[in-house]
Amino acid sequence: MRALFSYGLAFLILLLAGGWLASGTLVQGGQGPGNGEKPIISVIEGEEHGPIATALGDAGLLAEHHAPEIDPALTIAQRNEETTGAGAPLQAVRTQNYTAQAMPLDVPLRGRTQARATITAVAETAGAVDTVHVTKGQRVDVGDALCTLDQGTRTAAVAQAEAGIKQAEAALAQAQLNFDTNADLRDRGLAAANTANTAEVGLAQAQAGVTQAQAALDNAKAELDRTEIVAKVAGLVQDPLATQGSMLNPGSPCATIVQLNPIVFIGSVPEVHIGLARTGLDAKITTVTGQTVDGKVTYISAVADNATRSFPAEIEIPNEDFAIRDGVTAEAVVSLGTAPGHLLPQSVLTLDDDGVLGVRTVEDGVVAFYPVTIVSDTREGVWVTGLPAIAEVITVGQENVTAGQAVEASPSTEAAAETTAS
Repeated sequence: MRALFSYGLAFLILLLAGGWLASGTLVQGGQGPGNGEKPIISVIEGEEHGPIATALGDAGLLAEHHAPEIDPALTIAQRNEETTGAGAPLQAVRTQNYTAQAMPLDVPLRGRTQARATITAVAETAGAVDTVHVTKGQRVDVGDALCTLDQGTRTAAVAQAEAGIKQAEAALAQAQLNFDTNADLRDRGLAAANTANTAEVGLAQAQAGVTQAQAALDNAKAELDRTEIVAKVAGLVQDPLATQGSMLNPGSPCATIVQLNPIVFIGSVPEVHIGLARTGLDAKITTVTGQTVDGKVTYISAVADNATRSFPAEIEIPNEDFAIRDGVTAEAVVSLGTAPGHLLPQSVLTLDDDGVLGVRTVEDGVVAFYPVTIVSDTREGVWVTGLPAIAEVITVGQENVTAGQAVEASPSTEAAAETTAS
């Protein structure tokens, strides 16, 4: 008996729950406002007004729904504006005043480091390498010895040229003595006048002999000096490097020197910023290895790259300790100066119905929309241009209003806190 009562009670509860559900509404999304709603009992019966639906409707147990008359083409803000008639409360928004300030114009450039020059120290005379004074990776200064060639007979040639100088000087002394004696004899009438020409010719030949001997000595010394190959620039020794005992001809490399101080950053300036770019601008370079150093723009090409439509540029970087290497990927931020702009939180940026990026403000209780241009994105916010000098920017509720709509604006929490603090 108790089991029969329990089953009966459960069946009654199930019957009531089914009747309650049958009097409800089934909502199918994606069909527009009000188009996807129909009574559940109609779905069960397979028709809109079946006998059960009619009976429930006559008894007042069937839910009735009327599709709202809403144009699906309207935006959310326009729908809100339609439902807000005259005398209805105004849409509430939160605002904060932003004042234009000096906005840094920083242009990021991607590129790489490059040695200022790569110089090959070559032999100027032929000879076997007697000594190599440097090793790869060694730092050298101007005048440091790199290679010494076998001197061969060059030392003897210098000695012979020095002897030739002495011989020429002795001949000059004798010619000068003959010239002076001839002049004295002619003055006393003991020598004919036509002998003067012979004495002058002999003196001139002796002087030319001294000059020729001096030139021979200079050439011999220069040839001897060419056996010592020295660094003409400061830098770091790299391959190719000669080996001891190898034979070098004129033009053969002894060592290669890479100039790393100063080093150069190679990048490209986008054409949109080329009007502001100029040499002498300050720049900060950061390499992928974590090195940060300041530099200056030293070169901007007058011809754009055909592929990227950007202009090659060079930034000179001091590198006293050679810590920055050649060919390292780096990024440079070039400072182009400042311009008036607003620093805004990214959350206040919005789009109008045409998809234009901008900011909604409040002017005399009415919403205004200003298209803006993002200049740079920082951790503190985004720098934009296109706003009035002082703008009351909507920070909360900007997506629910449209330009020209009257609103009730109140200071945002941050603006109220700043006012209280001041």
